[in-house]
Amino acid sequence: MTEKTLLGQIALVSGATRGGGRGIAVQLGAAGATVYVTGRSTAVSRSPMNRPETIEETAELVTAAGGHGIAVPTDHLDIAGVGELVARIDREQDGRLDILVNNVWGGDPLTVWDKPLWEQSLEDGLLLQRQAVHTHIITSWHALPLLVTRRRGLVVEVTDGTAEQDYRGTFFYDLAKAGVIRMAQAQAGDLRPHGVTAVALTPGFLRSEAMLDHFGVTEDTWRDGIAKDSYFAMSETPVYLGRAVAALAADPQVDRWSGRSLATWQLAKEYGFTDADGSRPDWGGYFAATQRDSGVAPEDYR
Repeated sequence: MTEKTLLGQIALVSGATRGGGRGIAVQLGAAGATVYVTGRSTAVSRSPMNRPETIEETAELVTAAGGHGIAVPTDHLDIAGVGELVARIDREQDGRLDILVNNVWGGDPLTVWDKPLWEQSLEDGLLLQRQAVHTHIITSWHALPLLVTRRRGLVVEVTDGTAEQDYRGTFFYDLAKAGVIRMAQAQAGDLRPHGVTAVALTPGFLRSEAMLDHFGVTEDTWRDGIAKDSYFAMSETPVYLGRAVAALAADPQVDRWSGRSLATWQLAKEYGFTDADGSRPDWGGYFAATQRDSGVAPEDYR
């Protein structure tokens, strides 16, 4: 049984319908937190992503894990709607919010990998920035005063890659992911005097529901996907990302990470947690090794 290190704490996880957001919400719940889970896909309406997962399902999983899940349908580009969400948390939790996770993405259908900037749709590229970056800004603007008032708390900006990473291969995607990292650094600068920590956090090769579908596998048969992409051997489940956030939130000295760009494989070594299967995937170490030697064995990095 997971130790209830976050019992009594209140979290908001935006973009918690599926994937990393769901993994984070459930693991915060497993540690005892009350988790507000938000997104656009509900039991009665799908988002433009047109996926079957819903925020109600995520909330149920949070509660089943040992926490208290509260589903709140929210479009994080709707400034007034996000304000209402935070006002509800303020009202229901007596002004308490301990953990804010900005995880909204929604950019997969808008990302083009095989064209330079000037050959891509400007409309789609700007929409990607709004969905993947502006949503985070809007949510932080509304939510941060709750953390500042209590002079404690954690903000996690979920991204892809670390601050040291080179160009991600396509302009608008790179701009969004790098922008979120910089956003964590900037928030850390504003929040540090108020006792609140902000970090950016990346998973490795995330084995989300959409990624499993992409490879035509299930979580039970995921290794069959390695034949299509050898790097899939080092993939990790959303549980790994969730445990990274839960470990940060439970760390009484989390402020040592303030403004940093962090990774699941780095924090797994620091805090000692594992993925759902008990392994400890080191995506960063494995990828770097494959750039030097084509004969690297994945099992040496799990």
